[in-house]
Amino acid sequence: MTARFVHRISRASVLVCLAVALSAGAATAFAAETANAARTIVVSGDGEASAKPDQARLSAGVVSQAQTAAAALAANTTAMNRVFAALKAAGIADSKIQTSNFSVQPQYSSFVSRPDNPEAQRIVGYQVSNQVGVIVDDLGKLGSTLDALVKSGANQVGGASFTIANPKPLAEKARAQAVADAMAKAKTLAQAAGVNLGPLMSIQEGGISRPVPVFAMARAVSAPVPVAEGEETVTVNVTMTYAIQ
Repeated sequence: MTARFVHRISRASVLVCLAVALSAGAATAFAAETANAARTIVVSGDGEASAKPDQARLSAGVVSQAQTAAAALAANTTAMNRVFAALKAAGIADSKIQTSNFSVQPQYSSFVSRPDNPEAQRIVGYQVSNQVGVIVDDLGKLGSTLDALVKSGANQVGGASFTIANPKPLAEKARAQAVADAMAKAKTLAQAAGVNLGPLMSIQEGGISRPVPVFAMARAVSAPVPVAEGEETVTVNVTMTYAIQ
């Protein structure tokens, strides 16, 4: 066996040993990383904050009927002008009023066609509907606004839904409570398991929920309509992952 051949064998052996060592090192590092990843505590936290609404949204409109479309439209226009005047008198700005629906539809007779009497159904009139969405920023005026709308001739008044104009401060408060709740849970779990809580590895917000509050509204028009706005609650959920030392 020549010296050159022996040298080639020795060099190949070194390369093989080096590759085996690198593979073993990579496997060890992967195993350590996997073990570290498994040594975690995952917790969720909930937070909520409540406050009285400061804004209400309602719908109001007029439905008019007449034998001709022009007559129904004229009657509806006159009535809606009274509705707009009532809203203005109640202190509602033009920017807080927006048309949400407008339609002109024919009205048909109740005659039912039969095989022995194939006469077509006849148009007996027209119906015009005009509805607007209204935002009331002063809840103290909501009852009187609803009352004024009915008295002005609005024959379609929708229920008021209460909201908070700027919910961000409330959401921030709920978010802080959710994080504090998750941290407390992580500390309790670590203490109960007899391990040391490591650094925070990740945090994720699960979402924000703002349920609509329940309220009551009377329909009498002899006095300002009483309303109960209740409270609106913002809830936040977070998921946090801690390492175990």
